[in-house]
Amino acid sequence: AAMAGGARRLYRRILLLHRALPAALRALGDRYVKEEFRKHKAAGPAEAQRFLREWEATLIQQQINEDKQNLREKTVYGIQLTEENLNDFRDEQIGQLKELMDEATKPNKEITISKGSERKN
Repeated sequence: AAMAGGARRLYRRILLLHRALPAALRALGDRYVKEEFRKHKAAGPAEAQRFLREWEATLIQQQINEDKQNLREKTVYGIQLTEENLNDFRDEQIGQLKELMDEATKPNKEITISKGSERKN
């Protein structure tokens, strides 16, 4: 039960942080997070603990990026994965990263962001 409560708090914090993203990225990120948390609902204790630890690290990195972004006024999304990070992923996770990258870089999805406005095509 304590693990479930911690997972819910982490889940809410991630979705709250996504509110700062442009609409298209927010929708993509929210959908990805929801699917990942849903898939790991029935995970064993060790896998659940690792899953939560990795998401916590991701959340902290997002917050650091947001703080840096606020200081320099340039928008940066995501983090650079090292080869060591990638070696820790299962084949299924690598496939999910590829799908996420493909979705995020689809052509004909023009998102132009300027101060105070957003245009989507």
